[in-house]
Amino acid sequence: MARPAPDQSYEIRIRGRISRALLDSFEGMSSELEPVETVLHGPVRDQAELHGLIDRIQALGLELVEVRRLPG
Repeated sequence: MARPAPDQSYEIRIRGRISRALLDSFEGMSSELEPVETVLHGPVRDQAELHGLIDRIQALGLELVEVRRLPG
């Protein structure tokens, strides 16, 4: 798996609407609440940080829908 460029921006989609308190735990990420999903987006320094975000989502019992790197 290729390493992302430093401070590459990502979009992470989670099924359902996540509470504000839970969203605040994803420091450095902004969020949008859509009708059936919560969308996080923001900078990710490296692959380890990306995997940490994914691990946290799974540990919280949330359903990960999509992860994608945003263009430059």
